[in-house]
Amino acid sequence: MSETNKRVVILGGGTAGWIAANLMAKHWEQEAFDITLVESPNIGIIGVGEGSTPPLKVFLDLIGCKEEEWMPACNATYKVGIRFNDWSIKPGYESYFHPFYSKTDDHTIPAFFHNSFLIRQGVDLEGLPDHFFLGVELAKQKKAPLPAENFPFETSYGYHFDSNLLGQYLAKVAASRGVKYKKATVREVVLKENGDVSHLLTDEGESIGGDLFVDSSGFKGQIIQQALKVPFISCAQSLFNDSAVVLPTDQVDEPNCQTTSTAMKNGWRWDIPLTNRTGNGYVYSSNFCDADAAETELRTTLNLLDSDVEARHLKFKVGRVQEHWVRNCLAVGLSQGFIEPLEATALDMVQETVVRFIEAYDKGQYTEQSRKDFNNRISHRFDAVRDYITAHFRIVSRTDTEYWRACGSNDKISPSLYSILSSWMQGKNITQELEQQQLDAYFPNISWNCLLAGKGIYPDKSQLRKGNELAHKYKTTDINKFIKACAMNYPTQAEVLKRYTR
Repeated sequence: MSETNKRVVILGGGTAGWIAANLMAKHWEQEAFDITLVESPNIGIIGVGEGSTPPLKVFLDLIGCKEEEWMPACNATYKVGIRFNDWSIKPGYESYFHPFYSKTDDHTIPAFFHNSFLIRQGVDLEGLPDHFFLGVELAKQKKAPLPAENFPFETSYGYHFDSNLLGQYLAKVAASRGVKYKKATVREVVLKENGDVSHLLTDEGESIGGDLFVDSSGFKGQIIQQALKVPFISCAQSLFNDSAVVLPTDQVDEPNCQTTSTAMKNGWRWDIPLTNRTGNGYVYSSNFCDADAAETELRTTLNLLDSDVEARHLKFKVGRVQEHWVRNCLAVGLSQGFIEPLEATALDMVQETVVRFIEAYDKGQYTEQSRKDFNNRISHRFDAVRDYITAHFRIVSRTDTEYWRACGSNDKISPSLYSILSSWMQGKNITQELEQQQLDAYFPNISWNCLLAGKGIYPDKSQLRKGNELAHKYKTTDINKFIKACAMNYPTQAEVLKRYTR
């Protein structure tokens, strides 16, 4: 590689491509890196992911994007967690909330862990996560996760946004950092004799050479899968969903600051509030339901059966490539893999991949020296996310359709997930299991406990006993008072967004 001009070529735009471009341009701004993003005018953006986890804020802060500027440009709203409806039929657990962390939760988490553990030992206590986290109350009151200055406690949050608009916004930021943009359709990836990528050939006959190539070409993986022949490891046996139908509905005056995931006959649907519309999508398995039936079910649920609003139909494959960095190519986004959108992990995976690649590339002085460790780390993260998402379906108590019966009886789960579920069912503290498997860095202990407790994976109430005074040392009424008092220090989301659009 040249010491004076290191050429990076990113194939494909979209949110993933522009995240990669911005992170690389920011990190190597003092180095001699020449970064070009090539995007076809004929290939649309999938644009399914309209929700994020808290790391997206870290990325946007890093590249200097201010919320009052980018959020109105992308019709964005705040997100403090996910509400799950109708995944469980167990009385009292038909709905639960998976919150993002707030510093104030440190005062209430011990009560949640205490109760959750003792219920599994046979004591009758309150175990639904909704009673123990600030995020639940913020979502209930539609409040923005921005505490007043006199309430200096960190509150983590994500966003909802129009993914097409976010990609366009990030493109402008990247251009301001010197990233070049080329609109062209790549028809061939040309390899060197040693197997490295040499250059890209466009339909117009132009040759685009580089030292490092980033494949952000979507599910087809034009470089990583097609040209370099890296095998794709499917997760279809543990995650059945492979299709989605998407329909917008009108915006609401006071948008929620939560994503809502509601179980359907053959999958689940999302409700994502933006400032200009509400995004709705039904994620389902084509082995149990065809596209017309899925669209009809979604339209019926949204009262759009007779509407002329056009639906979009999408197909996707779940799994990951065997290696994410091969020779002089890094795969990001859908080209490296996809674990369905249930917990909005896609952009987090893009960020993690690019950040860890930059670290490894720097450490190896722009060689492949650290490639093996990098690939192992990213694959482990993918597999950890896969197991967490798979658990949602495996522990479901619904049996009303063939789809849900298949999910609940599926034995094609990993040994890792089996150990976690077994530990929980045996009444053990799963913290130790997660730490032993080094999984708590991906989905932390809180998330696993909220998932298992929220879906009511507890003994039946008839099997529970009252317990002694020590077992009842935490009073739910006192916890609720504390949480409500904390929530008073937050403005409503509508107030904040109105300030941004003045």
